Amino acid sequence: MKRRTPNVVRGTAAATATVAVLTALLAAPTAQAAPGARTLYAAPGGHGTACTVTRPCTPQGARDRARTETGRDVRVLLKDGTYRLSEPLRLGAADSGRNGHTVTWTAAPGARPVLSGGRDLTGWRHNTDGTWTADVPAGVTPRQLFVDGRRAVRARGEACAASTCDATTTGMTGATATGIADWKSPTDAEAVIRVRWRNYHCRITGVVGDVMTFAQPCWTNSASGTNRTGPAWDSTAVDSTRYSGVAYFENAAELLDEPGEFVWSAQDRTVTYLPREGENMRRAQAVTPHTEQLLVIDGAHDITVSGIGFAYAAYRQPDTDEGYAGMQAGLTLTGATGPVDHAGRYYTKPSAALTVRGGRHIDIDGARFDRLGGAGAILESGTKDSSVTRSSFSDLSSGAVYVGDTEPLPGAALTGERNTVARNTITRTGVEYTDSVGIWAGYEAGLTIDHNTLEHLPYSGISVGWGWNQPEAQKSVLRDNRVTNNRITHVMEVDKTQHDGGAIYTQGAQPGTVVSGNYINRSAFGNTERDGNGIYLDEQSSHILVERNVITRIGYKWVSNWADYGIRNTARGNWTDTAAPALGGEGSVMADNHAGLDRLPAEALAVAARAGANGGPVEQLRTDLARAGTASQSSTEGTAVAALALDADTNTDTRTLSEAGARWQVDLGARKRVRQIEIWNDASATTGDFDVVTDDATVHVDGKALRPTVLNLDSRTRTVRIVTSGTGRVALSQVLVHP
Repeated sequence: MKRRTPNVVRGTAAATATVAVLTALLAAPTAQAAPGARTLYAAPGGHGTACTVTRPCTPQGARDRARTETGRDVRVLLKDGTYRLSEPLRLGAADSGRNGHTVTWTAAPGARPVLSGGRDLTGWRHNTDGTWTADVPAGVTPRQLFVDGRRAVRARGEACAASTCDATTTGMTGATATGIADWKSPTDAEAVIRVRWRNYHCRITGVVGDVMTFAQPCWTNSASGTNRTGPAWDSTAVDSTRYSGVAYFENAAELLDEPGEFVWSAQDRTVTYLPREGENMRRAQAVTPHTEQLLVIDGAHDITVSGIGFAYAAYRQPDTDEGYAGMQAGLTLTGATGPVDHAGRYYTKPSAALTVRGGRHIDIDGARFDRLGGAGAILESGTKDSSVTRSSFSDLSSGAVYVGDTEPLPGAALTGERNTVARNTITRTGVEYTDSVGIWAGYEAGLTIDHNTLEHLPYSGISVGWGWNQPEAQKSVLRDNRVTNNRITHVMEVDKTQHDGGAIYTQGAQPGTVVSGNYINRSAFGNTERDGNGIYLDEQSSHILVERNVITRIGYKWVSNWADYGIRNTARGNWTDTAAPALGGEGSVMADNHAGLDRLPAEALAVAARAGANGGPVEQLRTDLARAGTASQSSTEGTAVAALALDADTNTDTRTLSEAGARWQVDLGARKRVRQIEIWNDASATTGDFDVVTDDATVHVDGKALRPTVLNLDSRTRTVRIVTSGTGRVALSQVLVHP
């Protein structure tokens, strides 16, 4: 008995302790385990407030139901299908995750939901000329048309040179020569104009004799004298000496002559379309973007949007009298009046399918943005710690992603900080507004742009910074931004005739900013002039490190520092196939770069292969037989000797005197098999109408040589000669001969 008593006492104590612990646990269950995530469902045909898998709500109903859930994560699952929106789905502060929890809007398992701003155009009538016409519902203005998902083209004409279409601050001549004076509805048409990095779309409002007038304030804002554009020395207005003419007029019935074109008649409220081969408008789905924004997240936090598609969002400003007075990167000058400003502080961003304003911890992941009349996504108004990741952007009228704003010192609450744009695929954006860029960032701090793939863009790929070194912009919040490991190919596309940009473009002093590990190939390749950069440190770009990038086949400089007031930039350890002048500006350094390559080494190939959303192939350089050869020319002007075409530098030029049969030649030293020749014209685009002569072949090139003109042939030759057909000069930046 005595030996058992302690055991009984100990057992009683243990039991008492266990009861006490259980009592405490039962008294405070939330301290040990939070409720599981609440799952709500939405569907295109949803209704009611149950929001269950069998009784789904509308997206708005699911949003309202989610607001009632507290103390847990909330998941709103969108079932498969198209959600046709007549107004944006709006999420505000009340829709935020609370107490450390997250609200997630995502696709249901196996679903591909799409938020759509489109309106179907139906009831197509066949016309005797092969076109089809449909009536347009009231309130809808079809600026874009998609037939079975494929973008149609607004009926357009030919270019009109400045000698005919002479632009002034009040209008333009050329109505007679272009035939516009005789059009049935000239006031439906627009002039599309490109001047260097700018793009203008203004509607005709009247025709008197040979003179056209245009919608206001679009035309005034496209011309000089507003005192509201940057930079102060701006010379790219429609009435400037850089204006070379109208790219084309569009949206007139008289221009409807190519399959895939359409025209909108405001008077008749009809769309007329000339189908492509195989299209049957009785069966085709024709959609025009109508709703301007699809998802707006304003002042919210801790929200994730995942696996959702965005399609057919409109951008209405260009259809108003504001038109599209494009200043740079897709931002426009709007309003008839405004403050005097030369730093772009009051420019207007395009409308986007998804907009985040003042967000915190907003993550957009795995989204799909396509067939849009404007931009893809905007993060603005002091959005912080937010991201756009693993998403795709394709067939957008404007740019893909816009981050930040245009005010250099916005205050802490409105400063964009620590945002991320990563692992996205961006292709064929800027379809309509060709001055737009793939990814734009204004005044941001701690921004990461990493491992994105950008392909086939009309102007710059990535643009970070703003202000043009104007006094009001010389001090800003720009700092510590990272543009890393991106794959940027086929940008600054030559046929879009936008100039003075680069695959990666920066402005402004931004201490701590790094541009590294990027693969850039074919920026402005095949250009008509010496233009288009790899990495362009423009307008006061300062304190930027450019390191370990692979940059090939660039129309101008692989790295460019436009002015001496960009200081303390460093370019080191990069790989490129051409040289570049030294960086300007106090304290700027170029060191240990591998320039003038005709083969990329293994280390460079590895860096390039890793770049982009999913990595990818690398276009290896081709061995150049010419650089080991001996150059000569028929005569030499000044110091522009023949050997400069073999110095692996597309910024230096040869030049002969003007003479009959002017000639440049390279002797390869022995007879060799040649498959390709690249001829790079000089800075003045001097060389034109010439023959390329090998030992066994002659190829004639009409017109000006490009940068470069590429000839594919099969020749066995010791010499390659470039000879003018008549009297003139041969002036070359580079000649490459590939086996």
